[in-house]
Amino acid sequence: MTTTTERPTMTPTMRAMVITQNGGPDVLTPAKIPTPRRRGSEILIRVAAAGVNPFDVDARAGRVGSCGSPELPAVLGCDFSGTVVESPYAAFPLKPGTEVYGVASVPRSAGTYAEYVSVPLLSVTRKPKSLSHVEAAAVPLAALTAWGLVVDVAKAHEGQRILVHAGAGGVGHFVVQFAAYFGAHVIATGSSRNADWLTELGASEVIDYTQSLFEEATVGVDVVIDLVDDDEVALRSVRVLRLGGLLVHVPTCEVPGLQDLCDSVGARLTGYEVAPDATCLAIIARLLDSGDVAVYVDDVYDLEDVADAHRLLAKGHTRGKLVLKITDE
Repeated sequence: MTTTTERPTMTPTMRAMVITQNGGPDVLTPAKIPTPRRRGSEILIRVAAAGVNPFDVDARAGRVGSCGSPELPAVLGCDFSGTVVESPYAAFPLKPGTEVYGVASVPRSAGTYAEYVSVPLLSVTRKPKSLSHVEAAAVPLAALTAWGLVVDVAKAHEGQRILVHAGAGGVGHFVVQFAAYFGAHVIATGSSRNADWLTELGASEVIDYTQSLFEEATVGVDVVIDLVDDDEVALRSVRVLRLGGLLVHVPTCEVPGLQDLCDSVGARLTGYEVAPDATCLAIIARLLDSGDVAVYVDDVYDLEDVADAHRLLAKGHTRGKLVLKITDE
């Protein structure tokens, strides 16, 4: 059954957090800007909550990765959960009033640190029924990334040994759950405070990186999923791979000498780039509603306090995701 609410009214202007220049968290400033207009086959969404991701921090600071940097002035934010305001046509399945979640097309379009966003059809699907908007907004980008890493790249299966760096992070806690769901033996690196939680998520082993070197604690790994932006960690990860094993280095910066090192020991190396996928988001929604997968929200901020969320995220060591509450549910 489709979840619907009363059709929200649209205003000509909206609250948003805008950057007019690259820099530190303080460049995020509140503004009233025109509400976006739906174009072509897009869907206009009234945003209830938005996720905060490392990509947002990099884009704000002007660190240009393979996705490019948004044109200034810009509204950041990829994840959203909210309610459909306008659909492409009358018989479209996601009618006005339907609760949805998905991913905005940043940097090609404005992001989700705002009351409204207009997104392509492939970027949005029905929100998980069991989740609040705040919880649902923590899911899309992190879970899509994790799904691609585990299912499309690692091809997780029973008997496979997968090492996950930063297993307690936004992407990491989904990687651990998806890999365990498909039967892999999951080894996660994390701090001592997250050890029990990672075990609950499905990790068979947890290596406390503050107490021991992971390459001394495990060996013969089929796949390493490296979510840490640290060249040394990437290079050390090659040591734990079996012959023919695969290192998936997710951070976009290329690590000097990493490909040569993998070649020298008979290991494979790849990066990864996530893409919006409404069909995959619908599968993830069913896993969340069934209880096979869970999302963890570390903290919730008001829209105008997004700079504080950026500061915390830049320090690292958050558990799960940070979320902005934008409008009342």
